[in-house]
Amino acid sequence: MHSVFETAPAAPAIPITFATKTTWDAIRDGLSAPAQQFALANGFAAKPGKYLALPSADGAIAQVIFGLDEQTSKSRDPFRPGSLPGLLPPGTYRFANAPHDARLATLAFVLGSYRFSRYRKADESDVRLVPPDGVDLADITRMAEAAGLARDLINTPSNDMGPQELAQAAQELATRFGASFNCIVGDDLAQDFPLIHAVGMASTRAPRLIDLGWGDPAHPKVTLVGKGVCFDTGGLDLKPSSGMLIMKKDMGGAANVLALASMVMDARLKVRLRVLIPAVENAIAGNAFRPLDIFKSRKGLTVEIGNTDAEGRLILADALALADEEKPDLLIDLGTLTGAARVALGPDLPPFYTDDETLAQDLAACAKQENDPLWRLPLWPAYDAWLDSKVANINNAPSGGFAGSITCALFLQRFVEAAKSWLHVDIYGWTPSAKPARPEGGECQAARAIYKLLDERYG
Repeated sequence: MHSVFETAPAAPAIPITFATKTTWDAIRDGLSAPAQQFALANGFAAKPGKYLALPSADGAIAQVIFGLDEQTSKSRDPFRPGSLPGLLPPGTYRFANAPHDARLATLAFVLGSYRFSRYRKADESDVRLVPPDGVDLADITRMAEAAGLARDLINTPSNDMGPQELAQAAQELATRFGASFNCIVGDDLAQDFPLIHAVGMASTRAPRLIDLGWGDPAHPKVTLVGKGVCFDTGGLDLKPSSGMLIMKKDMGGAANVLALASMVMDARLKVRLRVLIPAVENAIAGNAFRPLDIFKSRKGLTVEIGNTDAEGRLILADALALADEEKPDLLIDLGTLTGAARVALGPDLPPFYTDDETLAQDLAACAKQENDPLWRLPLWPAYDAWLDSKVANINNAPSGGFAGSITCALFLQRFVEAAKSWLHVDIYGWTPSAKPARPEGGECQAARAIYKLLDERYG
């Protein structure tokens, strides 16, 4: 993302005054008589998301009024100022008064400036902001750049974002921060990572396990695992065309793990970081894995394939098993895994799972603080028996259809034993319709909240 900040403007910045319906009368009374008349003539009432550009005597923009939700509103959106880059004429602006949260408003302003322009020239937002005093500009910039990375990776269509291209993006990130990089490709996965190999072997684009390492070995071990299904047909349990339409986003877990890793490394947090991304394309061919096939996982558990469209948990299982062998202090996985999570909580509120009560409380607080919503769901022990198979240790997709996100989390939990603490997040990675600071398309979900958690623990 290009920088929208202007720290030393050549001319005075245009002031943006934030108003609510409650504060608007007082703000209006402080305007000049012509400005009051102009606002009246335009019917401006400080409705949330609405703006009014007040002209000066020479016809230039003298001031902007922008409507916010009431502080006490149940639907208050701290990212409301993220609409401004798409509304305002080109120019350099500043906040004339404090929005509800100046830091989040500033971040929203930058996030709202994002454009995906790889294939079609997009009008770059020529709206710039003089950052308000007191905000941590470096932290906001790293969050915005990480979000841009995740969005770019997810928005890139699968013909240009296969397993090899995803690995290249990870390698570029490793090079940028001086991290180690390794990749196991194709049939070399078959022996030690049989589930990753099974899911990816039908594609002409070889599967791979991406492995990035960074940090001081003496620091606490934090391992991130991201689902990297670069396109998901559903396999032989073929998705309908409507279900495949945005399956380029099925590597959203990997994209967000890379975004999170970029923030951790840029902030130089005191962790020993490892990033594992199983990258595959779930394709259809004569050698595709089949329903009721049985594979022995890296951990040694045999897995019966109940559904080839429950492939994300299979590739994560092998990667989690590898991560778990090092007994990390904190093991985190992110993936676009279940439609059940969307049915339960919608696209904007990913569920997370952990048995660590302190971690759950801390993450919930960080999610609220960063306006990066997450909601805890239980690792409900009674449902674990639903994963039983009559012919193998475990089935990847129990019949019945109940509690699909929970049973997926329970499946993954079978592959984590030694890690001191484990967190699983079932993200969507996509914004179906544009919202302030969140354009339609690929989205950075959970990464900012987890980064802030790590920053508080290891900063």
